[in-house]
Amino acid sequence: MSIQATPTAGAKLLTPKDHTLVMIDFQSQMAFATHSIEAITLRNNAALVANAAAGFGVSTILTTVAEKSFSGPMFSEITDAFPGQKMLDRTSMNTWEDAAVIARVNEIGKPRIVLSGLWTGVCIVGPALSAIDQGFEVFVIADACGDVSAEAHNRAMDRMVQAGAQPMTSLQYLLELQRDWARTDTYDMTTGIAKKFGGAYGLGVTYAKTMFGAHEG
Repeated sequence: MSIQATPTAGAKLLTPKDHTLVMIDFQSQMAFATHSIEAITLRNNAALVANAAAGFGVSTILTTVAEKSFSGPMFSEITDAFPGQKMLDRTSMNTWEDAAVIARVNEIGKPRIVLSGLWTGVCIVGPALSAIDQGFEVFVIADACGDVSAEAHNRAMDRMVQAGAQPMTSLQYLLELQRDWARTDTYDMTTGIAKKFGGAYGLGVTYAKTMFGAHEG
């Protein structure tokens, strides 16, 4: 029996409207002890994710822990992408145990959860395993997470993947939401985010456009 291929996207790929992005505890106190990724890279990747989500209209929850009393404000690179959005502050290390966050998750009502934040082994493992346990499909943006050591981050990723979470990267997240350069309504936005936050890829986009007037489509 032969299998027929069709020019359609696989169901495992993310779309802007099928998931909720939860950005967790990107705060000064958490960042000070993060050593699995350089702070400048972490901030850049978090900004890439936030701007991608905002640009594509992804349902997004921003949550902090003990913002006023201990951990400090969320990175401005993230909040600038969502001007005026309410921050959900928690006492629980596990975001999934916070009633206000879960009320928002249920209000949005998407079956997929995409996570990024600090630290991987506490603030990301907790909601990832809890959401999987309750039947959600979970994705973790690995390079927009960080922990106190590379070992801590890597073992946390291993644990979540073994439980069924799907790992991805920040640039992959942006390009998966675009997915087709013929989508002209989001083309300039996507390449603009890539040029600003996409590292060497962004430099390549800038070079091609400037020198040759190149266009991916």
